[in-house]
Amino acid sequence: MSQDVTTETSDMLQHEADRFKDDYAAAQAEVGKMIVGQQRVVEATLTALFSGGNVLLEGVPGLGKTELVKAMSRVLDLEFRRIQFTPDLMPADIIGTSMMSSDEAGQYRFEFRPGPIFTQLLLADEINRASPKTQSALLETMQEASVTTGGTVHHLEQPFFVMATQNPIEQEGTYPLPEAQLDRFMFKVEVPFPNRSEINEVVSRTILKQPVELQKLLDSAQIMELRGVLDKVVVADPMRDYAVRLILSTHPDTEFASEDIKRFIRWGASPRAAQGLIRAARVRALSQGRVHVAFEDIRYFAIEVLQHRVLLNYDGQAENILIAELIADSLQQVAEEI
Repeated sequence: MSQDVTTETSDMLQHEADRFKDDYAAAQAEVGKMIVGQQRVVEATLTALFSGGNVLLEGVPGLGKTELVKAMSRVLDLEFRRIQFTPDLMPADIIGTSMMSSDEAGQYRFEFRPGPIFTQLLLADEINRASPKTQSALLETMQEASVTTGGTVHHLEQPFFVMATQNPIEQEGTYPLPEAQLDRFMFKVEVPFPNRSEINEVVSRTILKQPVELQKLLDSAQIMELRGVLDKVVVADPMRDYAVRLILSTHPDTEFASEDIKRFIRWGASPRAAQGLIRAARVRALSQGRVHVAFEDIRYFAIEVLQHRVLLNYDGQAENILIAELIADSLQQVAEEI
């Protein structure tokens, strides 16, 4: 009897995995109608949204980052707002503020006016052009999906997703994001510059042809239902330990660190990165129609999970070491099982 129950449960989970695979592929294809190329960027962004994470995109202006989140809001039927970060932006411009108002009896009272952060898809455009004080307004929201103001906690409607864009640090007028802010992002994704054929396609789609009409494929309730499937994906002990050892390999004082990590890295990834690896691996497994995590699932988004959580020391900065390359070397050196 128990074997029949186990088989039935396994069949139900496989059915949910197949549905997740179909919904994920359909959403990716639909968003891809608007975004030329950038398949990796679209895949990482959808993975973060389905797993409850946030994404930081880095690239020069004009690469379609805003269009990506707009396309996602249409396909997933989610409310979307955009905040343009500037040096004079204040936290109240993001969160909202309390204003004096009067009722019919003439009594005065403070009334909270919500800011643009009260949405489901929030685009924080050029986040590193605002001061760290303003950037910090997103800390609670990105971690707890809530806003505290005037002693009152406001819970945001789920799913809530932040996609921030930042210009390369070398550009003028930018502030490096603090480590605590960076750690709130599940992924940091580098947005590559399009090649010749992709630019031709962008011009053709936006100037010479009719705009693309995107279909609504999912809604909030369906997304939250799909998130519930993630918790059922099996993560065996060796898989979990492999993710932990990958995190430890970014710390120069551990036995898993490579010589280059010991030489060029000042500080490694946080425990939150291990959580990000597992969450991303679960989405990756389901997107392939599997109900269990494999080693390749953990490796698939490892660079996006780790590269913004690892800090170079003085030697690494002086030699312009690329953290992504160090992480790629660690992926080659860390054994799957010990």
